[in-house]
Amino acid sequence: MLKQLLSKFPRKSSKSDGPDLFPPASAANADPPTARAGAVKRMSSAVFPASLVAGIEPLLNFKDVTSTEKQNLFITKVNLCCVVFDFSDTTPGNNGNTNEKDLKRQALIELIDFMSAGSPPRFTEPMVAAVSKMFSANLFRVFSPKYRSSSGGWENEEEEPTFDPAWTHLQLVYDLLLKFVSLSTLDAKMAKKHIDHAFILKLLDLFDSEDPRERECLKTVLHRVYGKFMVHRPFIRKSVSNIFYRFAFETERHNGIAELLEVFGSVISGFALPLKEEHKMFLWRALIPLHRPKTVGLYLQQLTYCVSQFLDKEPKLASTVVRGLLKYWPVTNSQKEVMFLGELEEILESTHAGELQKVMVPLFRRIGCCLNSSHFQVAERALFLWNNDHIVNLIAQNRQAILPIIFPSLERNTRNHWNQAVLNLTLNVRKLFSEMDPDLFLICQERFEEEEAKLAEAEEKRRLTWEQLESAAAVQPVSGNTPVLVSAHA
Repeated sequence: MLKQLLSKFPRKSSKSDGPDLFPPASAANADPPTARAGAVKRMSSAVFPASLVAGIEPLLNFKDVTSTEKQNLFITKVNLCCVVFDFSDTTPGNNGNTNEKDLKRQALIELIDFMSAGSPPRFTEPMVAAVSKMFSANLFRVFSPKYRSSSGGWENEEEEPTFDPAWTHLQLVYDLLLKFVSLSTLDAKMAKKHIDHAFILKLLDLFDSEDPRERECLKTVLHRVYGKFMVHRPFIRKSVSNIFYRFAFETERHNGIAELLEVFGSVISGFALPLKEEHKMFLWRALIPLHRPKTVGLYLQQLTYCVSQFLDKEPKLASTVVRGLLKYWPVTNSQKEVMFLGELEEILESTHAGELQKVMVPLFRRIGCCLNSSHFQVAERALFLWNNDHIVNLIAQNRQAILPIIFPSLERNTRNHWNQAVLNLTLNVRKLFSEMDPDLFLICQERFEEEEAKLAEAEEKRRLTWEQLESAAAVQPVSGNTPVLVSAHA
């Protein structure tokens, strides 16, 4: 691989042919670097591989060449780094290509130092083309199935992360990419020809890596690319939306949803007001459906932050967000329900009374169901909503509509709930309502008693009806295929 590439350099066949391109360390300082470079340049360019520029030896240091030759040396080193090594064979004693790997690592470090210099270089189009090719060769790859998550629950949160064995090179390539897109001297108009839509799509595909170190690097790189290339911003938003669609409605498997949401938390905070229709559709079509997957707990914190950023920008979106939460509200997953109640509290903190009125009936019906949940954590988390002063104030302003919805759930808890902590919290909320509006509280209590009496009467009537049917069936003679009612006590 790298040896084959280096072997294509011309070697001296006799003392008169010219200087050796790979002299020993003792001879490396014997001839001035510029003299060696000049000797190489005088040789026929036909003997050099196409990947080598102007015959510059890739092992030279940048400080050993003139400023005019630094661009060519940069391209040569970058082309040298296009060679990709296999790190997957970890058999003890197998140190294949160790020297070549060390040479590539040293070249990457020198490229990073070159970009980090006090006066950053001005990139020409050949330099941009070469470095983009090197990024593609090293980073863009298809992940092996063993690197893909097959877990569908929160237990994946406790699993040991998988680390890419090639990280010693990948980390340097990512550092170089970050330096590259952060350069103030990089012309975005020229670079966008190479950092194009295809490059961005492949970069986004890497977010599915199982290595958390790689996803952390990608998060920073994507943020810088989004800031540097304004022309690509709509495409990035659309591409990330497609990743969210596929995850929420098809696969429910992706390793980088949390990192993508973290990037977009910063992106959303930079949206100008008033919000464009495209941005609102991103909230409704891309972010809200992310509440659907079972693994929402792995990225709920970042998702809640993104939603909160939208509400800070435009509070009128609160009713839309609440409707979305109710649409994907879990029915049989108590752990997920607890998390939804936590997010709901954050949303209600940013909600005005006018927006609450649009959704308060279905919302508090759902909260009432949570209050009566047999899972004590769900009931307890729902009752904690009344510890929030802003939410209590919203409820007080709309108590005429909310208390009649929530009162039956409170009464049933005080009579039937098995958990003492839930019972105590229910009594506190009940007392809060009685002090808030005693007259309305009494009306609701009387109405509840009437409803309970009607239910008891209907239940008794149903029992008597069945008893009459059983008696009639008992005296009816059995003949042929006549069905027989068998008593439970028979």
